[in-house]
Amino acid sequence: MNPLELNFNPFPVLETERMILRQYTDNDAEALFSFRSNPQAMHFVPRPLHQSTEDALKMIAQITDNIVANTAIGWAVELKESGKVIGSVSFHRIEKEHHRGEIGYMIHPDYWGKGLVTEAAAAAVHYGFTGLRFHSIEAIIDPDNVASARVLDKLHFVKEAHFKENFVQNGRFTDTAIYSLLRADYLKA
Repeated sequence: MNPLELNFNPFPVLETERMILRQYTDNDAEALFSFRSNPQAMHFVPRPLHQSTEDALKMIAQITDNIVANTAIGWAVELKESGKVIGSVSFHRIEKEHHRGEIGYMIHPDYWGKGLVTEAAAAAVHYGFTGLRFHSIEAIIDPDNVASARVLDKLHFVKEAHFKENFVQNGRFTDTAIYSLLRADYLKA
């Protein structure tokens, strides 16, 4: 079987009932910084907190480079009602030879509990299976992140593994859980 051939040009803008998932621009640096510098938002994300909008600009440049290289894709999650960027969704690791992508998502804590993460992630999953033709999508989360596990459950992902203390985060060993969804199961749901 041949590896997937990806082409993110033109950039795939996704739309949900309440949001538009679009490409990041440098104008989004302040919004990206607002949640990537927030300890509550980043509690389960194994990356350093952003210290300035300069960090956000570097991240936007990296996301853009990955899109141009067709190796990964990330969307700014914008509320239709206000035009405000409140989060992000991505396939930040794509294994073309295995027809598989890893999804990641986050939203500013001010918008938690409204179903927005599930709605945005559902749009990305749909695109992953129908637009990118993934065979499977995985998510790797901290097992203590109950909210993220609920999102994955709502999207019909299945927990496939729980690894004990296999990851170092903030100077301590933590567990990881791997969830997965096959395209055949997605199409049945």
